[in-house]
Amino acid sequence: MNRLFIIILIVLACATNLHAARIKDLAAFEGVRDNQLVGYGLVVGLNGTGDSDQAYVQIRSVVTMLEKMGITVGVSQIKVKNVAAVMVTATLPPFAKQGNRLDVLVSSLGDAKSISGGTLIMAPLKGADSQVYAVAQGSVLTNSFAFAGQGASAQKNHPTAGRIPAAALVERELPNTLLGKTVLRLNLNQADFTTASRIASAINDKFKAPVATNTDPGSVVLQIPASYTNRTVEFVAALETLEVRPDNQARVVLNERTGTIVMGENVRISTVAVSHGNLTLVIKETPQVSQPAPLSSAGETKVVPRTDLKVEEDNRRLSVMQEGSSIGDVVRGLNAIGVTPRDLISILQAIKAAGALQADLSII
Repeated sequence: MNRLFIIILIVLACATNLHAARIKDLAAFEGVRDNQLVGYGLVVGLNGTGDSDQAYVQIRSVVTMLEKMGITVGVSQIKVKNVAAVMVTATLPPFAKQGNRLDVLVSSLGDAKSISGGTLIMAPLKGADSQVYAVAQGSVLTNSFAFAGQGASAQKNHPTAGRIPAAALVERELPNTLLGKTVLRLNLNQADFTTASRIASAINDKFKAPVATNTDPGSVVLQIPASYTNRTVEFVAALETLEVRPDNQARVVLNERTGTIVMGENVRISTVAVSHGNLTLVIKETPQVSQPAPLSSAGETKVVPRTDLKVEEDNRRLSVMQEGSSIGDVVRGLNAIGVTPRDLISILQAIKAAGALQADLSII
């Protein structure tokens, strides 16, 4: 008997934490975020698939690059098809250090047919403050091809955009937003009163002190304890692995184009009766020819129309769903009357219009 009681307690404990998530997956610290970088560059070494002579920006860029290398050449003397002007983008993660490498995305800016097999020449990447934070260079990978002749062409994937893994070297570091702070702010990915309150309670229980306070449903303010002075990283590491069960608004998402329906676990309905029947009308035209007998002296050939009309209506009964039905009850009840996903979209819209669906209905 005692062993059975212990097993029941273990099962209940596991069920309680079944839907829990780590704080690091539910929220992020203020100031700890990615930053976008953008730059302009040239991709060289293309097999005649670069920008045409009509792309003046590419020609001017080649002239400027050669002048920096000590080679003077006129714009009218440049006629190359192996070069493409591109925009280079990357994401600078928080706390990136000098020498770290970043993946970059290279996209054609002119009328190049393909940048596959080309090499990106050193391109500085700037942030929103116009400061250079990284420099990118390397071979472009597009995983595509594009060939064309006079009468036919072949293409796979998108040949005018590609990636360069680990192509950018970080040259400038972002300031440390956590250094020297005594108060931190934890911003929730999705603002919710219940989730914010649970996060604050879990943190206070962990440190046995009123460390966390709620100011709004989208954030939690943290006061770093005296025992963690100058140990901000350890404090963050100790709290971000705490598990909290998030709470979300009941919502039903419908996509009429694909027939996709997604319903959250908190969706409930009031008592409602549902009936959904399809009316099928089939009209078939079978023209028939009426003509006189052979060698007759009178009569003429005529086409006599013939129409077959068939009407079918599904014989489906009302299905009653009791108040407080869960998502499982809703699905089982609607499956009982044999509805398809597209029929279910119309039924859910009608239930919402009747005021019986206790959830937010979102149509995408």
